[in-house]
Amino acid sequence: MTVLNYLRTVQKKTGTKEGCGSGDCGACTVVLGELVDGRLEYRSVNSCLTFISALHGKQLITVEDLQNKDKSLHPVQQAMVEFHGSQCGYCTPGFIMSMFALSKNKPAADKADVMESLAGNLCRCTGYRPIVEAALSLSGNEPMRDQFAALERDTIAKLETIQTTSATLTDGRLQSFSPRSTDELALLFQEYPNAKLVAGGTDLALEVTQFHREIETLISVNQVEDMKVCTETDDALLIGANVPISDAYPLLHAHFPDFGELLHRFASLQVRNQGTLGGNIANASPIGDTPPLLLALDAKIKLRCGDTSRILPLEEFFISYKVTAQQPGEFIEQIIIPKPEEAAKFRAYKLSKRLDDDISAVCGGFNITLRDGVVQDARIAFGGMAAIPKRASHCEASLIGQPWQNDTIRKAMQALSQDFQPLSDFRASQEYRTLTAANMLRRFYIEQQNQDNHIETRVTSYV
Repeated sequence: MTVLNYLRTVQKKTGTKEGCGSGDCGACTVVLGELVDGRLEYRSVNSCLTFISALHGKQLITVEDLQNKDKSLHPVQQAMVEFHGSQCGYCTPGFIMSMFALSKNKPAADKADVMESLAGNLCRCTGYRPIVEAALSLSGNEPMRDQFAALERDTIAKLETIQTTSATLTDGRLQSFSPRSTDELALLFQEYPNAKLVAGGTDLALEVTQFHREIETLISVNQVEDMKVCTETDDALLIGANVPISDAYPLLHAHFPDFGELLHRFASLQVRNQGTLGGNIANASPIGDTPPLLLALDAKIKLRCGDTSRILPLEEFFISYKVTAQQPGEFIEQIIIPKPEEAAKFRAYKLSKRLDDDISAVCGGFNITLRDGVVQDARIAFGGMAAIPKRASHCEASLIGQPWQNDTIRKAMQALSQDFQPLSDFRASQEYRTLTAANMLRRFYIEQQNQDNHIETRVTSYV
């Protein structure tokens, strides 16, 4: 059962709306409060993509909870009224919850913060200006004082009493497990090798909401804390497979700014707050945003089955469309990304029909090492160009050992036609994909040659 259906059919709280049922419109947005290093952190999520097993150990806040005890409106709700941010009102509860989470997490939010927090909420009739103005009106130097702030200590105390326990849900026919550690997860997955693993559920939940299928046995890794850790060694970044995309951002952005910028365009904030790097890899989508970048960065994954672990280069993980090298009872435990060499230049490009909350037509990752004007190494990978995320081996070969000049780039662009024969679909034609993939390489070259006259908009810009 999704949190959306639980709220509407069990709790009879119908303020949370169902729009698309696929995490694209934000009408179903709710906020989860959870403990992070002893602090209460608020995350906006799509309740239509969230199974109730994900609520364990968290505070669930809906639009009904915002009204004050004296029946007066919450400051976020009052701002929406004063700035005329609601017309038909169907999308309004979702916008309110996204604005509530923003006001809690970033009291001094600027316009870029507001645009990012609302990018996963769609409105068909009001227009976004009054909604954005309502959100900006809440920005201040001091945290918002409301009933949630007054009860924060009590909420933390309650969450601390349930954070340490595992959980099982069942109706006698379907069952869901929520292990607390990697060891417990490994044992469960060996006992139930046909179970579906779920982290954020931003893809798996579509099996239920769009295809109306039942999941007989579900193992939620949402509570596996030792897979939610980001660390770095002298030569690598180690990212737990259960780390939400929004939590992986700071480390990735620090070492690979373009990776961080692309994550701003990865679905919406609600999805990034739940979806994980491990899930984006395991899903094996040919149009996933992070695999092309990870392939270009020579990433590896740590796979575990029972007590046995193995390290596998990511390019060996993808076999064919939605088929991977993952064995029964095996799960992704960690992603390992080598730190960049000083001479390496990394860039990422994403083409889609709209800036935010959209699937890539083509996504490219470029990692090229130059020494003395000669290409010493090249790793180039694309999504949207084949049945799997894939490196452009012929293009790479045409670059390595060659002088970094226009003629070399032209030949490498031509070599891409040997690497990919993309399909035509409603997102893009074969010809468009082929041309734009080649033009990404040309743009990379132009940017490297003209760093003093840098192209203003890299991956994204809210200016």
